[in-house]
Amino acid sequence: MPKHRRIWNASVYEKYIREGRGCGNGLDYMPWIHVQDFASRGVVSRVRGRTTGRVHHLMSNNELAYFYILDWADKVTDIREQYPLVDLERAVNIAVQAGIKYPTDKVSGYPYVLTCDFMITTEQGQKARTIKMSSELSDSRVREKLEIERRYWLAYGIEWKIVTEREISYRKARNIEWLYTALCCEPADGAVCDTMLHLLRSSQYSAVEAAQIIECEFSLDAGSGLQLFKQLILNKDIAIDMNEAFDPNSRVIMEET
Repeated sequence: MPKHRRIWNASVYEKYIREGRGCGNGLDYMPWIHVQDFASRGVVSRVRGRTTGRVHHLMSNNELAYFYILDWADKVTDIREQYPLVDLERAVNIAVQAGIKYPTDKVSGYPYVLTCDFMITTEQGQKARTIKMSSELSDSRVREKLEIERRYWLAYGIEWKIVTEREISYRKARNIEWLYTALCCEPADGAVCDTMLHLLRSSQYSAVEAAQIIECEFSLDAGSGLQLFKQLILNKDIAIDMNEAFDPNSRVIMEET
């Protein structure tokens, strides 16, 4: 479906508030911006997360990659994307005090609600993260908006940082994305899992070879053995180096769990 210019005015702002956008936690959170709202740079994605159990709205490939890394981290307990600086009065006042022109709609003149790409809940508290290409940081207008955001979260005592492509492990993100294809599969029974673990821990088989043995021994459908291998990693029953390229046809070298 083609995207068109997003209408923004007081009525739309109030509608978003009534819908509960930017509110809730975990499974009940609703992002301020949805992928269908307006066009973005790169490829937009809707991905179901393990941490929250809900579908996340991601506006670029960099957001997607960073999301996978967050969703994999054991210390992350909630991920809220497109999180709004919803207190417009505070945000506008911050801009005025900093001598920055606050962004407004060109037609209605109504102030936009700025958003933080990720509000992350961890064991150490909340952390706000904004995703930018490093090349964008040379743009003075981009820096002004980031300064509004920095001061806004500082006022709430929330740690805020910019994340660029230089801080994202794309290899790790691709590995996690590959594993996530097994999220919707039915879990195998204990005997099948134990046999697979025994084969892998022997370090004599590749993931593909172990999967084929499992499928033959337990009369499983083709492909289900490799899905089980992914599930074991997802469940942290086995560990591989997520920062390295993984070849399922190579002998599995497992890390200590």
